[in-house]
Amino acid sequence: MTQRRPIVDALIQFQNRQPISFHVPGHKHGILSGLPKEIQSALHYDLTELTGLDDLHYPEEAIKDAQLLLAEAYGAKESFLLVNGSTVGNLAMVHAACKEGETVIVQRNSHKSIFHALELAHVLPVYVSPQWDAESMTAAGVSLKAIEEAIEAYPEAKAVILTYPNYYGMASRELADIISLCHDNEMAVLVDEAHGAHFQVGSPFPVSSLALGADVVVQSAHKTLPAMTMGSFLHMGSSRVNVKKIQKYLRMFQSSSPSYLILASLDDARSYLQNYSQPDVRMFMEKRERFLSSLRMIPRLAVMESDDPLKIMLRVDHHSGYQLKEKLEQAGVEVELADFFQVLLILPLLKQWHAYPFAEIRSRLKEAVAMLEGETRKDMKLQIKKTSEVTVPELSFEEIDLSDHEWISHTQVIGRIAAGMVIPYPPGIPLVVAGEKWTLAKVEELMNYIASDTQIQGDHQLESKQLPVLQQVTT
Repeated sequence: MTQRRPIVDALIQFQNRQPISFHVPGHKHGILSGLPKEIQSALHYDLTELTGLDDLHYPEEAIKDAQLLLAEAYGAKESFLLVNGSTVGNLAMVHAACKEGETVIVQRNSHKSIFHALELAHVLPVYVSPQWDAESMTAAGVSLKAIEEAIEAYPEAKAVILTYPNYYGMASRELADIISLCHDNEMAVLVDEAHGAHFQVGSPFPVSSLALGADVVVQSAHKTLPAMTMGSFLHMGSSRVNVKKIQKYLRMFQSSSPSYLILASLDDARSYLQNYSQPDVRMFMEKRERFLSSLRMIPRLAVMESDDPLKIMLRVDHHSGYQLKEKLEQAGVEVELADFFQVLLILPLLKQWHAYPFAEIRSRLKEAVAMLEGETRKDMKLQIKKTSEVTVPELSFEEIDLSDHEWISHTQVIGRIAAGMVIPYPPGIPLVVAGEKWTLAKVEELMNYIASDTQIQGDHQLESKQLPVLQQVTT
C-alpha cells in the first residue's frame, strides 16, 4: 500500500509557488470565470502541460509515476490513465489488436463504444448473444459453449471482445475458461470492464478479468471509484497486444489538452483503492447488510442482489422500473437506471470513517413506494432472449456506408436491414446495429421502450416514428 499521489502532489507544489498565468486555459486560474465559487476554486488546478506537471502523451515525471503505481495496484504489465472515458480505451484496444478486414468475435450486448470501435477499425464482427440472467432479468455474459461455437465457425478471428460484468453487476463464472480457450486458439481477449474498477479490492467482490488472464482491460474509475466523470483506466495483461500500438492510438483518440483535474482524480482513486483495507471491507458489508435488511421490511418492495455487492435492484410488483424511478426522483433519490422491471442502485464503496444517510434513504424509498399506490398497474411481459446464438451482420460497415437508405415507419421495419444504431440509454447497449435485420422481437422491444418514455439514442427520428433502413434493391 502507498499513500503517494504523484499528480495530486505535483499540482499542489505548482500552486504553492503562486504562479501568474500567461498560458492556457483562458480562465487564468479561475479569475475570469463566472462559474459558482465552489467550481471556481477547482479551476486553480485546471492547468496544462507546464514544467513540473508532465505530459500525458509522453510521460516522464508525475504522470509516469502515477501510471507505474496504477499498474502495481492492479497487477498489470502496464497501465494508462484515460481522460476521455472508457470509450477511448475501447477504441484504442480494438484498433491496436485488429487490422482492417480481420474477423473479431464480439459479445452482442456490448456498449455502443465497442460497436463504434468496430466500425472505425473496419473489422468484420461476429456477434455472440449473451445468456439471459433470470435473477437480474437482464442479458448477462456469453457462455463458454457459445464462444466455442463462434471459434469453430470463425477460426480466423484475431480477437474476442467481452463485457464483464454486465451493467447490473452480474459476473460470468466461465470467464477464466473462455479466456483460456481464446488463448489456446491464439486470439487476444479484450474486456470492457467499465463497472469493475473496484474488483481489485478482492472478496466478496468478483475477480477482475485482468487477474483471470485478459490481455487488455478497460475500466471506468468514475463509475465505482471516487474519480471524476470521464476518468478511466486501461491495463495491459500480456504482450499479445502491442503496447506501442495502444500508446499510439491513445495519443490519436485522447484530447491533446487533457484535464489535470481528471488526472488528479484518477491518481486519488487509485490511492483510495490501493489503501482499501479488510477492515474497510467488513465495515462496508456490515452497513450494506443492515441497509438491505431495512429495505426488505418495506411492504411491496423487492430487493435483488447482484454478484457485485455495490449493485442492488429494487422492484415493486405490477409496476415498471420507470414508474418506480419517477417516484424515487420525486422523493429526492436519484438511481443509476430503470428498466421494464426494476431500478438499479450503485452503492458507495465506503471506508470505515465514511458516513452515509442510509436511514434517510430508506425513509425516502418507503415514501416512493407508497406513492405508487395510486399509479396504474403495469405488468411488463418478460422477453427471454435466445442464448448461444452466433450471428453476423447482413452487410459490412463499408457496404452500409456505400448503400442508400430510406426512412420508413417503425412499424414497417420488420425484415429490413437497419442503416444505423438504436440505443436505449442507459445502459447504452444497442437494440439494433447497422447491418442487422429488424425482427418482430426487436420491434416489440422498441415499442416497450417508447411506451415507457425511455431515452433512445442513435440513428432515428422516433418523434415522427421513423427509422432508417437500407433501400431494397429491385430487379
